[in-house]
Amino acid sequence: MREPYVHEATVAMGPEGDVQGPGAAITLELCGSWEHRPPCPLAAHHTQALRDGETVLLRVVFATEPEHENDVRRRIDRALRTGSVTGPDGITTQWEFRAGKAGTLSPAEADHGRRIAGT
Repeated sequence: MREPYVHEATVAMGPEGDVQGPGAAITLELCGSWEHRPPCPLAAHHTQALRDGETVLLRVVFATEPEHENDVRRRIDRALRTGSVTGPDGITTQWEFRAGKAGTLSPAEADHGRRIAGT
């Protein structure tokens, strides 16, 4: 049975960078494609990006089986370490990975996590 988790990561990105780029890279890493039928094969997930100057804080709420939690976290960090993604529109977004760690689900994230765990 899938359980909800959160992973926090920080990247540095220039002001012209699209804050949705790192989330797209995470989706490619976890799902293999931006477009697929639900549910996500390894971990249903949602990425929120908050910019503060050139620092972007990413909060990835994901749901997976407990035995896959560490693998999902490694994959999220691996996606962010690539430092770039090219979208379907051909535009490349670049960033610099700073850190990644397990986070604590907020009450709102826990509700969302339980919903995506049920898909």
